[in-house]
Amino acid sequence: MDYTTLGRTGLRVARLALGTMNFGALTDEADSHAVMDAALDAGVNFFDTANVYGGTAEKGLTETIVGSWFARGGARRDKVVLATKVYGNMAVGGPSWPNHDRLSAVNIRRSVDDSLRRLRTDRIDLYQFHHIDRDTPFEEIWQAIDVLVAQGKVLYAGSSNFPGYKIAQANEIAARTGRLGLVSEQCLYNLAERRAEMEVIPAAREYGVGVIPWSPLRGGLLGGALRKQREGTGARSATGRSAEALADPALRDRVQAYEDLLDGFGLDPGEVALAWLLSRPGVAAPIIGPRTVDHLEAALRATELTLSDELLAELDRIFPGPGPAPEAFAW
Repeated sequence: MDYTTLGRTGLRVARLALGTMNFGALTDEADSHAVMDAALDAGVNFFDTANVYGGTAEKGLTETIVGSWFARGGARRDKVVLATKVYGNMAVGGPSWPNHDRLSAVNIRRSVDDSLRRLRTDRIDLYQFHHIDRDTPFEEIWQAIDVLVAQGKVLYAGSSNFPGYKIAQANEIAARTGRLGLVSEQCLYNLAERRAEMEVIPAAREYGVGVIPWSPLRGGLLGGALRKQREGTGARSATGRSAEALADPALRDRVQAYEDLLDGFGLDPGEVALAWLLSRPGVAAPIIGPRTVDHLEAALRATELTLSDELLAELDRIFPGPGPAPEAFAW
């Protein structure tokens, strides 16, 4: 497994991050533990979760499953760079009370303690703001993080789903007061969704923020969705986000061209989609969300795949990016 430093920190993480969003919701505890064991054995040391993961009726369940895995011992916790998130409404069955969601100082401090309890650990290595909070100034957010860092509960802060200007704003305010600021941004980025190249990734690179793409296969769309539909395999490619996306004729044509291209090279679509992300400037570690050990092993193969210049050019032709900023903004 290859490793990289996360943004401008000295924190070394694997080039793939293990996303746990399916644990509890689609994968039971025993199978979730098996996936985490296999990931650690393969050298994956970067685990990503969130306080709201686990399903609508069981928010927090995913963190609980990760915590029960840590509790099995074997120095599991010390071998893992643990990332979780704060923002979402944690109430079950109705709206939350005021100050029980978003990024107020009181909710950040409360949410950290709740996550630590579920995760059965004394620290969160990377604490990520799951969305922007337009009502809370970054001065307040950073003050809350300062307290948690001083207490040893949080080591680094990152963002998720932030626009480029918010990455800049957060880090400019942090810099003015001598703080480290954001060290990572977790954004939607894949071959079929490249808008992050316009502002988010340039902003992240300018500020030394490591990019952690989520949905690298765009909900299965880039994992051979059309082939699986024809073969009647892969239930998720017949329903959900992947099926909705394929209802767009233009996108369906591009996906078909993508699969035909890779058939000619004898390559697996999902592995190529991950390998493409690993080749992109600024990308630290795409987040994979395996539901089984087999899914994990397929993702790991992408780290050993080098894409030729010819293939990269063809991928750009099928899924063209928006172009470089600011030139691409020109009429």
